[in-house]
Amino acid sequence: QVQLPESGGGLVQAGGSLKLFCAVSGLTLINYHAGWFRQAPGKEREFVVASSRPGGCFFYTDAVKGRFTISRDNNKKMVYLQMNSLKPEDSAVYYCAASTVTLSGIRRADMYRYWGQGTQVTVPS
Repeated sequence: QVQLPESGGGLVQAGGSLKLFCAVSGLTLINYHAGWFRQAPGKEREFVVASSRPGGCFFYTDAVKGRFTISRDNNKKMVYLQMNSLKPEDSAVYYCAASTVTLSGIRRADMYRYWGQGTQVTVPS
């Protein structure tokens, strides 16, 4: 059974930092692209950042470039999201996801087969 439970979310003041963790089990992480998506209340799930398999290329949405960093440890089966300079508009439920599609689909949520349950990040305004 594939599981991607996330942890590390919480409440942080604007300008602060959080690190999210995704512990992958049930699949060989090195064979998968790993992505982070987020969904705010009343909005669609949106792409945040992804790391291509086995980890050499990175893709970011413009809103988080220079502030967020994705990393992965294929041996430990962990995916991380370091979030710095957080803003109120970053508040959302953050999801970890895994995919084997081509790179052209790496920003598309519908291209990811496996998902975590999400972790809440709240940045008060």
